[in-house]
Amino acid sequence: MRKANGLRAIFAVPLLLALVSIAGLVVALTGDGLRDAAAWGALSIPVLAVGWAMRARRT
Repeated sequence: MRKANGLRAIFAVPLLLALVSIAGLVVALTGDGLRDAAAWGALSIPVLAVGWAMRARRT
């Protein structure tokens, strides 16, 4: 039998994606140059995660 997932296991990845998104938005609003690149990187992570989840669900 599989052990039931606790709340920590269920919400770990969504919480991490939310924190990365918030950090990316704050960085995008507070600077230029290298901070713009960091913001693009941080904001692309949730988009890539959704793409990965959609692709994994198809197979």
